[in-house]
Amino acid sequence: MGGVQAALGGDGGRASAHRMTMLMAYADAISVRPGDTIGFKVSCDAAEHYNARIVRLLSPEAGPMAPPFRTEPVDTPVNGRHPARTQPLRAGSWAMVPAHPLIGSLRSFSIAALIWPTLPGDGRQAIAGTWSESACTGFGLMLNEAGEAELRLGGTVLRSGEKLLPRKWHFVAASYDAATGAVVLHQDLLADKTMTVASSVTRQTTASSVASRNGALLFAAWHVADSDGLAGDLPMVGGCFNGKIERPRLANRALDRGALLALMGGTIPAGLVETIVASWDFSRDIETEVIRDTSPNRLNGVTVNLPARAMIGQNWDGSEMNWRHAPHQYGAIHFHDDDMIDARWETDFSFAVPADLRSGCYAAMLEAAGAQFQVAFFVRPPKGRPTADIVYLASSATYTVYCNNIGRIRSVMTEAVQGRLTVIDAIDILLLEHPELGYSTYDRHRDGSGICYSSRLRPATNIRPTGRFWNYCIDLFIVDWLERSGLAYDVITDDDLHAEGLDLLRPYRVLVTGSHPEYESLQMMDALDGWMRQGGRMMYLGGNGFYWRIAYHPMRPGTIEVRRSEDGTRAWDAEVGEYYHSFTGEYGGLWRRNNRAPQALAGVGFISQGFDHSSYYRRTDAAHDARTAFIFDGVAEEILGDFGILQGGAAGLEIDCVDPMLGTPPHALVVARSENHSNTYELVNEEVRVAHGLTDGVINQQIHADMVFFETQSGGAVFSTGSIAYAGSFGHRDFANPIARLTWNVLRRFADPAPFSVPRSGPPA
Repeated sequence: MGGVQAALGGDGGRASAHRMTMLMAYADAISVRPGDTIGFKVSCDAAEHYNARIVRLLSPEAGPMAPPFRTEPVDTPVNGRHPARTQPLRAGSWAMVPAHPLIGSLRSFSIAALIWPTLPGDGRQAIAGTWSESACTGFGLMLNEAGEAELRLGGTVLRSGEKLLPRKWHFVAASYDAATGAVVLHQDLLADKTMTVASSVTRQTTASSVASRNGALLFAAWHVADSDGLAGDLPMVGGCFNGKIERPRLANRALDRGALLALMGGTIPAGLVETIVASWDFSRDIETEVIRDTSPNRLNGVTVNLPARAMIGQNWDGSEMNWRHAPHQYGAIHFHDDDMIDARWETDFSFAVPADLRSGCYAAMLEAAGAQFQVAFFVRPPKGRPTADIVYLASSATYTVYCNNIGRIRSVMTEAVQGRLTVIDAIDILLLEHPELGYSTYDRHRDGSGICYSSRLRPATNIRPTGRFWNYCIDLFIVDWLERSGLAYDVITDDDLHAEGLDLLRPYRVLVTGSHPEYESLQMMDALDGWMRQGGRMMYLGGNGFYWRIAYHPMRPGTIEVRRSEDGTRAWDAEVGEYYHSFTGEYGGLWRRNNRAPQALAGVGFISQGFDHSSYYRRTDAAHDARTAFIFDGVAEEILGDFGILQGGAAGLEIDCVDPMLGTPPHALVVARSENHSNTYELVNEEVRVAHGLTDGVINQQIHADMVFFETQSGGAVFSTGSIAYAGSFGHRDFANPIARLTWNVLRRFADPAPFSVPRSGPPA
């Protein structure tokens, strides 16, 4: 409890006259150059001020068993005290059509849509309308507490009386005739391949008078207030819908059920054209945040918090899996009440990056009344002026994809696979207490669907130099090792590589990866491949790298999409038919299933994972080959890495091995191979064609981590360790150990301009 008390402030849970301080923050950029300015957005309650300081990070805070936490202060005016304020988090996705006279002047109207609810009966949820929950004005088509379709029209409430089925398509519609006061509500359950019997419900009443509303028309939410108190001109909303909405229609008169169903077609019948106010087609502009009205009125709108697009609609027949080839079958948008893409906070202080600031890993360290929070960022070298031959590639894409991963805390499997109690700290507790922070793509939405979008424009509880040893924190072990090498290095990020491609890498001779560069875009893979073909030397110091294909949003930097399709070790499965990225139209899933297995780039690829114990490597005969003599200069040990802060060894957590069938070059040399893994290490899904029950890692000879070296074209080379745990062994005995030594040997030889030569022939890997 001491750690919780120190980080959160207060008295560690004992009775207190004051609330504990909650401190959270994020930055508007993850990578900056000298001369750039980065803005920090902070929310701090129960305190009048907070303190900030900018530091360069030289190592992680890893406890008494590791080298000490080291930082380097940055002299800047932003260091010091800042006034505190609370900035709200508004989770939930929805869409908005700005206020327009054609909507605000409606007296009689009809509204209709196809919906696929995922949580009917889980509270009231809006579908479409201008309804104001606070003023009880406008009209709103929605689901009520019982999961029934409902229309609210001023003081009139009309319910269908029949609960909608979850994950089934329904037609819902309502109309109001101002002349007669007639209010009609329709709810139809539509037939599908699993259920051929449809049902239809119609209810009607009368309304004596209706208070109109001139505000924006919303989908998947209703109005609460005219402003949400955040940056931008958006209303405060509530009642966020969980499920899909497709083909919403708005007409300027009361239509009967037959006419309303006719509006659901691809074209509006000639006799109804004059009645149409708007006919929104969500299959248009799927790559964007625009919702397109195909009527002559062009009442276009925008989505908020990125509801999922490229979703199969009610008419999807399975004949086409790529939404670009049949967009009319992908006209649904999946909304969630827990979507969070952009917190939209205002900037509290800005850091102007000094012209002479060294490239590296940095953080804003915040503290208020004992509560702490850290915001990581990276400083690149000046544009066009690299300062070293070595570059460290920070895995910012992987950090973003894992941002606010709550599965490790909530999962019933975490403690079983790790063989210990889950360790959490005060910043982890923030995520438990504030689900509106949004979760990672390893988590599911409340309605059970997988989270396919993630963004860094929100507070991140796991991208920091303290806390859990995973991704960013482990990567700082590599940064510490680089710092102690005596060689200069620059730092760039995945985001930079995606944006600038091969040109960003051209000046560098050596590229060092992090411990887990798992997520790559096409632009990143092409840049790495092109650079290596031109003689680049890559040191892949991790495991399970180059695994999943991702897409970056075309207009929102730092926003990433993952479609977990068909194969791979994954936290959830994409719905059938929803395997292609909405941002780019590219097929998602494993790079292996895109014919670019990691073995073709790094020589090794994912084979197994286990979290109870990390093992060691044993040198092979190839370690005595003249081609690899430089690696083991001064290293006499046969057993390598039987130590380390990450579960006791250098080979573990997630491990990779060679596979010539998947692209490991025939001349690659496996210089060391791990052994003696526990039976929690099983083959990854993509390696199992037929279930066979072989779970003992000692018996299954496929399960091992391979340390690999091979030469490439134009004088280049690759060294891969095939283990996430590898970096945790660097600091053993204050870096006086064979793992740190042999890896420094590789770094120095790779930095030497003397070219490598691809042998004419060699033993198979």
